[in-house]
Amino acid sequence: MNEQQLAIAYQVPTISGRYITNEKIANFLIDLKDYFKVEVVGKSVENRSIYAVQFGQGKTKILMWSQMHGNESTTTKAVVDLLHYLNESQTEKIAEWSKQFTLTIVPILNPDGAHYYTRVNANQVDLNRDSVELSQPESKLLRQLLEEIQPDFAFNLHDQRSIFGVGDTGKSAAISFLAPAFNAEREMNETRKKAVQLIVAMNEVVQEMAPGHIGRFDDAFNLNCIGDYAQAMGIPTILIEAGHWGIDYQRENTRALVCASLLRVLDVLAETNRYKEYALDAYFSLPENTKSFCDVQLKSIILPTLERKFLAKIQYKEVLTDGSVKFCPIIVDIDEKGSKFGHTLIEKDCILKSFIEEPKQILDQNFEDVVALSGEEVNYLLKK
Repeated sequence: MNEQQLAIAYQVPTISGRYITNEKIANFLIDLKDYFKVEVVGKSVENRSIYAVQFGQGKTKILMWSQMHGNESTTTKAVVDLLHYLNESQTEKIAEWSKQFTLTIVPILNPDGAHYYTRVNANQVDLNRDSVELSQPESKLLRQLLEEIQPDFAFNLHDQRSIFGVGDTGKSAAISFLAPAFNAEREMNETRKKAVQLIVAMNEVVQEMAPGHIGRFDDAFNLNCIGDYAQAMGIPTILIEAGHWGIDYQRENTRALVCASLLRVLDVLAETNRYKEYALDAYFSLPENTKSFCDVQLKSIILPTLERKFLAKIQYKEVLTDGSVKFCPIIVDIDEKGSKFGHTLIEKDCILKSFIEEPKQILDQNFEDVVALSGEEVNYLLKK
């Protein structure tokens, strides 16, 4: 099977959805075979365990971390799928990889944020803006791992919002890559060049799976961001941002893109200097991310008192409710001209309730509360 087929075949069905915590992956980690080393490498602010999984004892050292932001869980599912493949596949390739690589994966760096489904940690600090100050235990742990392991390659794994598109193509950014800058001038050195070449290799795979849905993330330099910091340390570092694709708000399709990308990386690194064959131009030809999408575009909102139609845009607010993530449709923009693409387009006339006297009253309101439609009709329109 190729990377795409493997990424789908080895998905772990018991670990799904957007709410992924230590408890959700605990049994999976326990069931890994003896040739994996699973250990608690640190504790969070609220004393939750931070786990690291090690595979192989090879010369090439790779470090991956996911869920640095607690509400960004897609890449955690992807690394679980990768570990599942390494655990279950009895091929010669896996045996060889175990001799070539020392792969260390931190599935959930921010377990408190994962528990509360927040970007920040329990002290309300964004860990990806704490790489220099090291004010938080989770940040200190990641720095410690970087210094102790001294990886040859590092992978910083995140989710991006559904607002991002691929340039001006009208296609959503299902996955975006970045070889972070190592200085403010955003120059190219050998360290960054290696990251770029690996991204080109990964792009080959995901373009086959989601043609045109691959973007390039903004490379503005900020040493407080861990990817920029690691690149400046001389560690070839790759940022992967799992994004939105179609109406898959659980991001089960996107997890396959990430897993396939990581499988391709291991394939390429297993062959000495193979990554050097990839041209830098292919990376820079990837369109940059643009903030060009909303979740739902309403084409015909009717305010009876004004006797005119106008457009409205909805962005889902993700709310943790009873152990799962609910998507609440919040109206974020009103105008008479379309300015964004929508993942879902609703052309049905939506009449506002009688208490609405002017358009601005519906801003920041839940769509369900301001339209004269039943809950069933709303859910049908939103494809829930």
